[in-house]
Parts: sequence; C-alpha cells; structure tokens
Amino acid sequence: MPAEWAPHQATWLSWPHNRDTWPEELACVERTMAQVVRLLSQHEAVYINVNDAAHEQHVRQVLDAAGVSGTVRFFHIPTDDAWIRDHGAIFVTHTQTRSLAATVWGFNSWGGKYPWARDAQVARRMAQILGVPAFDGEMILEGGSIDTNGAGLLLTTEQCLLHSNRNPQYSREAIEARLKAFLGVAQVLWLGQGLVGDDTDGHVDDLARFVAEDAVVIAVETDPRDPNYDILQENLERLKAARLPDGRPLQVIPLPMPEPLEIAGERVPATYANFYIANQLVLMPAYGCRQDALAEAVLARCFPGRTVIPIDCRAIIRGLGALHCLTQQVPAS
Repeated sequence: MPAEWAPHQATWLSWPHNRDTWPEELACVERTMAQVVRLLSQHEAVYINVNDAAHEQHVRQVLDAAGVSGTVRFFHIPTDDAWIRDHGAIFVTHTQTRSLAATVWGFNSWGGKYPWARDAQVARRMAQILGVPAFDGEMILEGGSIDTNGAGLLLTTEQCLLHSNRNPQYSREAIEARLKAFLGVAQVLWLGQGLVGDDTDGHVDDLARFVAEDAVVIAVETDPRDPNYDILQENLERLKAARLPDGRPLQVIPLPMPEPLEIAGERVPATYANFYIANQLVLMPAYGCRQDALAEAVLARCFPGRTVIPIDCRAIIRGLGALHCLTQQVPAS
C-alpha cells in the first residue's frame, strides 16, 4: 500500500447527500466539497460517485457554480453516505510492476451504527470500473482506521480494530496477519483510544498520520482538563517508544488540537490530523480558531514541496468526519 503522498492517478469521492448526516448543513457541505474538487482537479483527476443521472446533474450544477474546470468523472454508484475513506476500496500497487489492484474489505457502518447496504457494495464497484484485480480481505476494515508510510509500517488503534463490533472472531495476531498479507506491511504500530465524540470507535486518521517514511504527526491536547488530554498523551508516548525496522525511533511531531467544538451539547471529533495529501497539495481541515494557523504551519514544514490549503470544515464536522474521511486516493500505476 503506497503512502498517501505517493503520486495519485485520481482522488475518489462519494458525493454528500444524506440529510440525516447533515440535517441543516447539506448545501454548505456541497459547496465545500465543490471547493475541494476545484482544488484537486487542478492537479489530478477527480472521480465522483453519485446515486443516479438526476443526482449527477445536480452535482454538475454545484461544480459549475464553483468554477470547477479540471478533469472530473462521474460514476453511478449509489451510496448511503459520503465517507468513501471507509466504504471505498483500498488500493495497492505491485512492488515490481507498479500495477494497480484493489483490496476490498467488509463494511458494516462502524459496527452497525447506520444503514450500510449500499455503501457495502461500493468498493467492489470501484475495482470493476477501473478493471483492476480485487482481493477480498475477509474482515471488516475501514480506510480511516489505518495509515501507512509506504515502507512497511502501518498505524492503527486498539479501540477500533479490536472492537467487538468489527471482527470478534479474529485475534489481534490474526488481524495483524491480514493487514500484512493484503496491504504489504511488515509492522503494525498500535495506538490506544480515539478522540471523544468519534463515532467510528477511534479511527487513527483523527489522531496520527505519517508525513514521511520515518516521521509522524500526532494530535496533542495542551489543556489537562480536556477529555482528550490523557488519550492523546498515551498515544504520544506509544509513538515515542515505537521503532522503525532498523531500530531508529520515529520522528514524532506534535500537531495542535483545535478549540473544542460541540453540537447540541455533544463534543465532535474536530482535529487537524484529518488532512488529505494530494498531488502538490495538502488539504487541511480548519475550524475558524487561532489553532488553524498553528496547524497549517506544522503541516507546511512537513510538506515543503506541497501547498497546504485550509478548508473550512465547520459544516462538514457536524457529520463527525472531515476531509480525509471524504476522500480516497487512487495511486498512480
């Protein structure tokens, strides 16, 4: 599995349409997604899943209004929701030939929390459209629950992958074995718990992300009174203790947390770690607080060859996800 910063053929999206996810914010979310498409399509193709021809026509109008002029392709793949990072295929490339293949994993809507019948069909359809081999991982796995450096290391969390609502039939060792076999990784680094308010049961793409083969950013809360403080401190210590295959320590880079954000009195998992690495760009969630600039500066230092662009995610986060959750890269082959 290539690192996210490896060259992309395209970014794949499932267009937002679920009003249960965004009861009042859907139009704003669509405008934000159109901004994302406009930026991405200047540097790589953008593939978009829509429900049908009428839905495609609607999305075309939204994109036209945003001035999108790059390469965009539409596919009529019905979805329950927009979180393609989790319901989409996870693409891999052959180490010698660089040919593309898809790994297709079970999807049960984060342990049966929401309807998922349509989402569960998306990954295999993506592989069929591209005409690439599809390998069935034979366990529940969401793309947001893993992150890789493209050189044999994979990050995940115990809260998610060992949760009883995912793969209770498999031991930790069996899960590791499948990740290694299907994604071509040699070592799995386990973090502990995820953010408060994360309905995915602790996805790692809200916590820590590789930014180089030997470097990782990790969300760090500085307020000891914050409910995320202890969680993030424990994960920080785990990463500091981790070692690369050659015995060297990882370079661990703190990434600030935004101001706490609540909706209807409930904490939502706002984080800067949910950024998306595209060709020549890094799209970073922004939340209209002073920490936005601090996080942007950290990521700019991590990606000197890319432009870091903050995207206002205050509407999107009401659905409990952000930019990385809404995107899935297709590696160049």
